[in-house]
Amino acid sequence: MPLSKAAAAIPLVPVGLDRAAHHRKDAAWLDKAFASDSAQVLVMRDGMPLVEGSAPPTAPAAIGTRMGPGRPILWLGPQAGMLSPKATRIFLGETDKGSPVFALELPSSFSLDSSPIAGLGVFEDFRAAAMGFSPFEGGAASTARCIFEWHRKHGFCANCGDRTKIVEAGWKRVCEDCKAEHFPRVDPVAIMLAVRGDKALLGRQAAWRPGFWSCLAGFVEPGETIEQAAAREMFEEAGVRCTTRADYLFCQPWPFSHSLMIGLILDADNEDITVDTSELETARWFTREEVTAIMAGTHPEAFAPPHFAVAHHVIKAWLDRG
Repeated sequence: MPLSKAAAAIPLVPVGLDRAAHHRKDAAWLDKAFASDSAQVLVMRDGMPLVEGSAPPTAPAAIGTRMGPGRPILWLGPQAGMLSPKATRIFLGETDKGSPVFALELPSSFSLDSSPIAGLGVFEDFRAAAMGFSPFEGGAASTARCIFEWHRKHGFCANCGDRTKIVEAGWKRVCEDCKAEHFPRVDPVAIMLAVRGDKALLGRQAAWRPGFWSCLAGFVEPGETIEQAAAREMFEEAGVRCTTRADYLFCQPWPFSHSLMIGLILDADNEDITVDTSELETARWFTREEVTAIMAGTHPEAFAPPHFAVAHHVIKAWLDRG
């Protein structure tokens, strides 16, 4: 199904990738597709994508650290299947031209230096790599990381505790004992900007890089709507009451570890702030002029979330309203 213009503009949203789920149960078709010359294979290790170039990978840094331009994914062909017999393979779908797209998760013990592709690429921190992703690459990499993280955490049956195995091209696990079926799940997260008049509320966590400010966010709990979750989290974290009527903007798959970030703008009923220091270091109201400077990179004390984060686009959407 075609994406709306607004949704397609959000990084990490799959673009140009048909999931072709009808192929997932056809093992013979999958093996033939993987062996075809047109196959495109994305490779990961420990959640890090393989990107082009021999320069050293970016070291993990505090959230909010300014990243470089990033590097594109090093796409491999069917020869990727020879890299490790212990690799986990998932079928991501087909391109607009019908080329099959797969992802491989190599074991942590895999060494690039002693492999046939030594010198062609490196495993890069996902956030750093995302700065260089094309829309297609961002969607494929985000999907792959979400699924691999889900597999990593669901090796055993939640029903009986026995080991589960991967089936249906990586999109399902089955218990070998009680036969329970387990499917990938996403955790919905409300990421919201509270506004009042010409001001917007931003917050920061103590672990973030100094000067980095962003929207507030929180998981949706069972039995509540997205709007209710956003209002509850806003009050719990910052003491700001908002109506449960919220403006939905867009959403973004977020592979840390397998969340769905739901962008919202809320109308605040008050400006008094009471921060829950177990959640935030601080929060404050910024004027529209200040937020404009933050987004432009000209504010003397604060800077905005990177372009690949949905918070960046939530803030931009508020500014665009004028």
